[in-house]
Amino acid sequence: MFLIVTRSFPPEVGGMQVLMAGLSKSLLDHGPVKVLTYDMPNSEAYDSKSPFFNTVRVKGLKIFKKYRKANLANDFINKNNIRAIFVDHWKSLELLKTECLNKSKTFCLLHSKEINHDIGTSLNKRCIKSTNNADYIIANSNFTKKLATDVGIDSSKIQVIFPGIPVPKKIDNIYKLKTEKYFGDSFPKIITVSRMDKRKGHDKILMLIKNLKQKFPKIKYISIGHGEEESNLFKLSKELNLDKEVTFLKNINFNLKVALVAESNLFLMPSRIEKKSVEGFGIVFIEAASYG
Repeated sequence: MFLIVTRSFPPEVGGMQVLMAGLSKSLLDHGPVKVLTYDMPNSEAYDSKSPFFNTVRVKGLKIFKKYRKANLANDFINKNNIRAIFVDHWKSLELLKTECLNKSKTFCLLHSKEINHDIGTSLNKRCIKSTNNADYIIANSNFTKKLATDVGIDSSKIQVIFPGIPVPKKIDNIYKLKTEKYFGDSFPKIITVSRMDKRKGHDKILMLIKNLKQKFPKIKYISIGHGEEESNLFKLSKELNLDKEVTFLKNINFNLKVALVAESNLFLMPSRIEKKSVEGFGIVFIEAASYG
């Protein structure tokens, strides 16, 4: 039995969500898989179509969910024979009891944005304490490994494994037809799939669309995802008078998402360092490339 403890999981859109789902499915080749994650819109429909691994969704307010998820994980580890535990984030590992973790091997995935805290700060100390409880720390790039070492994480435990993606799905005609509703006869068709964080650069794309409108009167930009910058980006789009050129989507069907990606001419995500927030590896670039 393998246990996945994660904050990031489909049907929520994003590279980490794709990665954790892919990891869960791949582990099925080696034994049963239990997934502990958060409830989200459309999760029931997603889980009904993914019956191969057992998914438990934690509901409630965000401040309480992490404790409920950790309690469920600790209880499950105590009552079952676990071969290995995989966590998506040091915060998913933080509340797991040491005596539980000692019963099996623990793998903690590492991402630049989540560890980029000044040495000596509370978050830095928590991060180091939490990752010290892992047997193996998996960095998604050499850049992330160096950043982890620089902030004090035990480098002897870190292995670099570049993220992968599932084999591209064949796109059903019904979803190809649905893309016409959004793209029509537009050109160029531009898309972003990511959380709406400042570091992802959505604001720069909106300004780019504004500047290209006159040269490309049929230009169309679709942003798939949600996040803290939603309201700011909606406001900026209105200020730039981009109601016809820009469409924001979230919580959409996975098949529709990949159909829109495949139909696009260009995938954009001009990431930048935003204070402590940094992009260590853009999984969505690989996914977009896999659909051409």
